[in-house]
Amino acid sequence: MKRIIALAMLALFLSTGPASAAYKVGVLSDLTGPTSSVGVSYAQGIKDCITYVNENGGINGQPVELIQVDYAYNVQQALAAYKRFLSSGIVALQGWGTGDTEALVKFVAKDKIPVFSASYSPHLMDPSKAPYNFTISPDYSTQGRAGLKYLRETWQQERAPKLAFMFPDNPYGTVPIAAMKEYAAELGFEVVGQENVDLKAIDATPQLLSLKKVEPDFIWTGGTTPSTAVIMKDAQKLGIASTFLTNIWSSDEDIFKLAGEAATGHFGIQAAAIYGQDVPGMAVIRNITGDTPQMTHYLRGFVSALVMCEGMKMAAAQGEVTGESLKNALESMRDYDPMGLAPAVSFFENDHRPNMAVNICTFREGKLEFVKTETLERKMEWLGQ
Repeated sequence: MKRIIALAMLALFLSTGPASAAYKVGVLSDLTGPTSSVGVSYAQGIKDCITYVNENGGINGQPVELIQVDYAYNVQQALAAYKRFLSSGIVALQGWGTGDTEALVKFVAKDKIPVFSASYSPHLMDPSKAPYNFTISPDYSTQGRAGLKYLRETWQQERAPKLAFMFPDNPYGTVPIAAMKEYAAELGFEVVGQENVDLKAIDATPQLLSLKKVEPDFIWTGGTTPSTAVIMKDAQKLGIASTFLTNIWSSDEDIFKLAGEAATGHFGIQAAAIYGQDVPGMAVIRNITGDTPQMTHYLRGFVSALVMCEGMKMAAAQGEVTGESLKNALESMRDYDPMGLAPAVSFFENDHRPNMAVNICTFREGKLEFVKTETLERKMEWLGQ
């Protein structure tokens, strides 16, 4: 009954005059392109969150309207879609990949359109370089540092742990490596090697044979779930005993489907809760999804939209919701708790890192399992690095 009443209220909002016009938000999604295996889930999380917000009063009584475009991970299509979004009168954008997010930085700054994307390149967290960009996850370097901190805390041998890196040779893969090596040295790791593995790799044997000679205790992977599965399976075949630490796109609920038991015992980094995790907002998620498990990317998309809407509510409380007022509201956000579905979020005028908290997960009994949230100090010298 509550849902029926809420839908009726939403229909009323949409049928009345300008005073109840919807707040329009553009959504760039990869539903059919090379990252659609995770993009579909992320996009559904955004859509379900907006439905949830609208059914619960919208933005101070006004609904949010999504305008979604499947740009198939094509930057030119993303730029064309952005022009259409602008002509439609959007006040914010939910973006997606690194290429399109970076291509849009100067445009959204000029047009004053806040963007929440799933690209976590460090420089996108620096308002002096990307003033209208926001995320709900710390940057790739912060994620990597937190993962290393956890490994070092749990290392019990007297000697220094040996660390190696495997990542694709592209901007996404290479961007956190220098920061991680520097922090690894600070923590007392011995960095013993690095190898490049393409995102479309079907064999990582040569690279693993090279690393096998230096016997790393830990290997960082910074690719995707399919490429990481190839690495894990080949490592198992070669008898390599190293423990893998994967970045946020290198593992998800599909890792066991792709790597089988070769994934067991390794660790992964996430920025949102795992479906079914004991957090306050999981009851909402279970209700929305009919208790059908969703990938962690769905939860991250949901939180991205939830934080954006909270910023819109804050802007509405001060007056009109525009791109500029939304940016100002977000920069005054402090310790906003997205129902426990992700660590609390704070943005600052000079620092758009949402937090310094990273969820550490392990792969056990065929599923992801939350281990702990590792929190780092918010050091300004790390901003953008």
